[in-house]
Amino acid sequence: MRIAIANDSAVAIEALRHVVVKAGHVVAWVAADGVDACEACAADVPDLLLVDLRMPRMDGVACTRRIMTESPCAILIVAAGVEDSFAAVYEAMGAGALDAVNTPVLGPRGSLDGDRALLAKIETIGKLVGLRAGPVRPRAPRTARETSNPGLPVMVAIGASTGGPQAIAEILAELPRDLGAAIVIVQHVDAEFARGLASWLRDRAGYPTEVAVEGRAPETDLALVACSNDHLVLGDDLKLHYTAQPRRYPYRPSVDVFFQSAAQRWTRPSVAAVLTGMGKDGAAGLLALREQHWSTIAQDQASSVVWGMPRAAAELGAAGEVLPLRAIARSIARHVAHARRPRSAS
Repeated sequence: MRIAIANDSAVAIEALRHVVVKAGHVVAWVAADGVDACEACAADVPDLLLVDLRMPRMDGVACTRRIMTESPCAILIVAAGVEDSFAAVYEAMGAGALDAVNTPVLGPRGSLDGDRALLAKIETIGKLVGLRAGPVRPRAPRTARETSNPGLPVMVAIGASTGGPQAIAEILAELPRDLGAAIVIVQHVDAEFARGLASWLRDRAGYPTEVAVEGRAPETDLALVACSNDHLVLGDDLKLHYTAQPRRYPYRPSVDVFFQSAAQRWTRPSVAAVLTGMGKDGAAGLLALREQHWSTIAQDQASSVVWGMPRAAAELGAAGEVLPLRAIARSIARHVAHARRPRSAS
């Protein structure tokens, strides 16, 4: 890949350059601050841009936001002490960054600490960059279930990737606190940041939000966020579990894997939405849910940071509605209200 670097530290630049070149990639260009990075990206869009959070003239969050608006490309936040900068990390992810990792530290004899974590992120993003959100082969049609389980709460299942944190926060902020549905969120994010994401969403949106721990059941009027590098699934016991399978799937946790498990096991027709994100994860799963009479939504192109996942869902015919972000919360609330009505009243 052609990888660019935006960082004002000469030591950090040297460490990043060393990692990139040693892994067989090419350093496209180097920028010393956010403004220079935006200008360089406009002239030469790289396959991946490594962006520091703290830079003069324009920080990493503002840089990410401007690049994703003017010259979109895959962005990885690479900064010292990312575990102490969760708020800025989620702001950057909401603006379009794919992930975050600590800057490798260059030792006195040229040794590197933290290079493996960075290389793992670059490898994963390389797989995502190579995937296009074109048409997805639909599965063979299935016969929808004839019965539902009214004892289950209505569920709102949300899947997102690039730009997802901000989009999810906006939706949660607009939902009524007495929505009457159990919310489960699958956001492509490393487990290291998942717990912080739940806290950030709770503070940002004001909606009760916690991590989805192993063995917990979805709960009415509570949002649960997938918190593992494994995939979140609904088990036969209708509780939330984590599984490493499929191991080679590049999206972790996968929206498709969770949606498919909900289509198989959550027998009360509910609501699902695929939001902004690179790739096509969630499209096939959303179709499976629509076949089981769930209400399905995809975010529209104009309001998406990256119209990959929702576009794939729309092209597959998985989305009953394609809506701007500002209209999704209202649509979810309307569908939840309809799903909660007794059959005789519908």
